[in-house]
Amino acid sequence: MKTNNNSQRKLYIQLYSIHGLFRGHDLELGRDADTGGQTKYVMELAQTLSEDSRVDKVELITRKIKDKTVSSDYSVQEEKINDKFSIIRFRCGGRKYIRKELLWDHLEEFVDKSIKHIKSVGRLPDVIHSHYADAGYVCTELTKFFGIPFIHTGHSLGKDKLRKLESQGMSAEEIEKRYKISRRIEAEENTIYFADLIITSTSQEIKKQYGDYKNANEEKFRVIPPGVDLEKFYPYYEENKRSEEIKRLKGMISEKLLRFFVDVDKPLILALCRPDARKNISGLITAYGEDRELQKKANLAIFAGIRKDIQTMPDNEREVLTEILLLMDKYNLYGKIAIPKRHDTQFEVPELYRIAAETGGIFVNPALTEPFGLTLIEAAASGLPVVATDDGGPRDILRNCKHGILIDVSEPKNISAALNKTLDDKNLWNEFSENGIKNVKEIYTWKAHTKKYFEELTTLLNKNIKKENTFAEVGKKLFTAEKLIVTDIDNTLLGDKNYTREFSELIKSVHENVRFVVATGRTLHSALETLSANGVPAPDVIISSVGSEIYYNTGGEFVYSKGWEAHILNQWNREKIVRLLKGFDFLTYQEEEAQRKYKISYYLEEDRGFVEKVKEKLISSKIKSNVIFSHNRFLDIIPFRASKGKAIRYISYRWNIPYEKILVAGDSGNDEEMLKGELLGVVVSNYSSELEHLRDCRRVYFSKTPYAGGIIDGIKHYNFLAMEPVDSINSTEDLL
Repeated sequence: MKTNNNSQRKLYIQLYSIHGLFRGHDLELGRDADTGGQTKYVMELAQTLSEDSRVDKVELITRKIKDKTVSSDYSVQEEKINDKFSIIRFRCGGRKYIRKELLWDHLEEFVDKSIKHIKSVGRLPDVIHSHYADAGYVCTELTKFFGIPFIHTGHSLGKDKLRKLESQGMSAEEIEKRYKISRRIEAEENTIYFADLIITSTSQEIKKQYGDYKNANEEKFRVIPPGVDLEKFYPYYEENKRSEEIKRLKGMISEKLLRFFVDVDKPLILALCRPDARKNISGLITAYGEDRELQKKANLAIFAGIRKDIQTMPDNEREVLTEILLLMDKYNLYGKIAIPKRHDTQFEVPELYRIAAETGGIFVNPALTEPFGLTLIEAAASGLPVVATDDGGPRDILRNCKHGILIDVSEPKNISAALNKTLDDKNLWNEFSENGIKNVKEIYTWKAHTKKYFEELTTLLNKNIKKENTFAEVGKKLFTAEKLIVTDIDNTLLGDKNYTREFSELIKSVHENVRFVVATGRTLHSALETLSANGVPAPDVIISSVGSEIYYNTGGEFVYSKGWEAHILNQWNREKIVRLLKGFDFLTYQEEEAQRKYKISYYLEEDRGFVEKVKEKLISSKIKSNVIFSHNRFLDIIPFRASKGKAIRYISYRWNIPYEKILVAGDSGNDEEMLKGELLGVVVSNYSSELEHLRDCRRVYFSKTPYAGGIIDGIKHYNFLAMEPVDSINSTEDLL
């Protein structure tokens, strides 16, 4: 298995941006609230990083979507953009395209598939870089498991959003229901704690936004502004750069605007944004509508995302677009204002800036809050002066580019005053235009961004950071694992002291690529006590409570698997099951220490059809569960997705260990599911009669030796420790 050596080879970089629609061509920017500037930022960053000679591989990890409402491009597992850059897509939360707030319950699935993918590559990334809170959650889990250097870019923050939603009068219950805001903020706190470097676009983000978080530490933050593609966004007067195709496009856009305007030759006031209340489009229209002189001087064009039918759009977008149309009618702006239904972000937007500049127009960003403001940089590169909100990112951008006026947008008259001032003073207009073109080349290019990015990355990689509160030790063990030996405890591993001692010595001597796992009905605490008392080495993984819990051993501390919990909790209702079974007098509720969150345990002295009665009761009550009877005495009810066998297959999937490389040993009914199937099963000779029917199974070996001696016999039978490693990957997509 390969290991990292940063000084001797080129970098493997993974960028995580989960919720947006990414593809190698025609980004659908503005399609909805989840396809804004972040999508463009991440794609251009990935592209630029891949062009650097220090980089071997760049992967943009995102969500795989197969949905008739979106392009089939988003269903391709791997899309190669160039020789070093690929978009990798994982299915998560089903096939449909859903808004980012609905993904929180499915992020552990994304973690599982990320680990599986990394292991299939056979090399840990040199750095992982998350974008937005959901990706921050995933990368936090990855850095916990592997200790990988971790960079984060927030793009926007939950606490800032919470304040704005509260100021709009939305109730706490409504905010939580729609935006899952508490989960987002918790994920952001953890991301800030575990990230080694946090990149922001402006200094305002560090002080005003991240400053609200208890884990914020200014030493972690670096301001690295994003770049603009100067091949696309070039000055309006450089006609020689316009190809015949671009010239045709310019003609089409002008013709489109002509349909809206009575006088198409007037200067064009341009706004480009999503139809979001925070973008304050209504404030801009009000400013224009209440100033008759401004209407005489200039036309107004607002490109507010992409729409087909306003009535079918999400509430927020529908309300904003409806308000735009009502204000247009209120101020009788027909012939003076254009609100096109769609635009091509890749080709039309750069040309829109240049068309506006050619008319002597202005770009406006009237947002109530603006974390960055990429459009202001694009306008600057095109030679188009700007009027922008005096909030957040625009302060830094205009201080650097000196290409416009900052205003308090809460008062519409401030917007109209700044527009009039710039339109009326041609010298000022020219000064702003020239400043923007000159300064954007010095500060806001992707070349400048990646130069600083690599400076920070080099420093980070040379620090050799040791992360606290992680379980990277076991993560790296399982990353290199090629085989697993899995065994039950009672009456399998234990029962004969000599055999137990012999097995323990064997486990201590096996190759580091063979890992030891225990699968037991006991609780974690009970399992550890029993193993220690019998001199058995601590396993790398413990599957406890009949497969309802998984714990990873990192330096002697056992860490609970949230991923497994997320996988099994579906449709589990512990209280309802206990209530339903109270009437069965043949069941005795076990002691509290035997009960678990995802396991209900009873004593049952004899079967006599009682197990079937329990199953029938649960099925008739529409309860999906797994009922396990073992040792002719113990009845356990666990989630339908849980069991020892399913837990082992989950570990196989997550850590990319083929079934034929996993040997499992057991003696009773609660071992049955893990013994069946494609795993290499071993039944010790002192087995319970519940397993007799497994003799016909192709991959179940019935040893003639009892207890741990039977496990050793099974290892020899399969020649398990001598098998050559294989590169096959389990096809277990349905598991998740």
